[in-house]
Amino acid sequence: MAAAQALRAGAWRVVELLTTPLVPADYLDVIAPLRNADVLRAKVVAVHRETERAVTLTLRPGRGWRRHEPGQYLRLGVDVDGVRLWRAYSLTSAPDRPDGLVTVTVTAVAGGAVSRHLIDRAHPGMLLGLERPTGEFTGADTAAKVLFVTAGSGLTPVMGMLRSTRLADAVLVHSAPTRHDVLFGDELRGLARDGRVRLVERHTRVDGRLSPADLEALVPDLAERDTWACGPSDMLDELTRHWTGRRELRVERFRPAIVAADGDGGTVTFQRSGKVVEAGPGTPLLEAGEAAGVLMPSGCRMGICFGCVLPLREGAVRDLRDGRVTTATEGDNVLVQTCISAAAGPCRLEA
Repeated sequence: MAAAQALRAGAWRVVELLTTPLVPADYLDVIAPLRNADVLRAKVVAVHRETERAVTLTLRPGRGWRRHEPGQYLRLGVDVDGVRLWRAYSLTSAPDRPDGLVTVTVTAVAGGAVSRHLIDRAHPGMLLGLERPTGEFTGADTAAKVLFVTAGSGLTPVMGMLRSTRLADAVLVHSAPTRHDVLFGDELRGLARDGRVRLVERHTRVDGRLSPADLEALVPDLAERDTWACGPSDMLDELTRHWTGRRELRVERFRPAIVAADGDGGTVTFQRSGKVVEAGPGTPLLEAGEAAGVLMPSGCRMGICFGCVLPLREGAVRDLRDGRVTTATEGDNVLVQTCISAAAGPCRLEA
């Protein structure tokens, strides 16, 4: 046994010498890109168009993937013009699919390099970077009475919940511009016909924007329901300010709530790359850098994971969530989150 193991190890070292500077594992990754548990990837198995502005990607995760909880999200690494960009997408599939596949639904974002790339170019066989599922927008299956309040792509984490379990008493109030813009529209209406959920569709071009007062009229037992809400920041801000339910309100944001600051913005210098850009008020430093071609670390892009932290060497930046200003003087090494920070005058970053 020992002799056989030594022989195999010796043969492997010879192969490594012959393939230097690459190693045999590099060639195996080309042949079987999902095999490496340390470098998690996903392969696109199918692409399904949901609406004119959204597609669902069916993915086969590689080794190292772990089962998600309904309501969680993952991050995908997508190569766009030679740069790998990471974006977070809610899982829309049940976690116990027999085939082991998962789905995410991508909706076009104005100026969004990744969403547009995936909608226009995603195809079966495409390989994507992948991170394990995370997120705390979960637990609806433990509530006796549930209310979901969603708008646009905010429906995606809730769809993952509805597909995963039969909730005892669930109401979904969903807003979209028109009936044809409702993601998973036919499936949702089928669930409503089967008694799985009470569905209230708000078509904003006819009905107008949803307000907390509307909820009280649409859901008479609002105060008795645990509520999960996901959608645009302005809708979530209004719900949070005027929440009248006696039960808990849980909110999932795809982007941080932004505090506007008149007169902010400024010249941003990215020290290592030598790029200098003019960033407008409210423009995250991460987006300003990416638009200029600066290769920058990123993560959830919501200020949660701290994957985008960089040293601020000089100048001032503003936290877009609460308006707080952070400053640094020459020689400082102040760490800031670029996804939720904007220039508050001239600033210099180590990037």
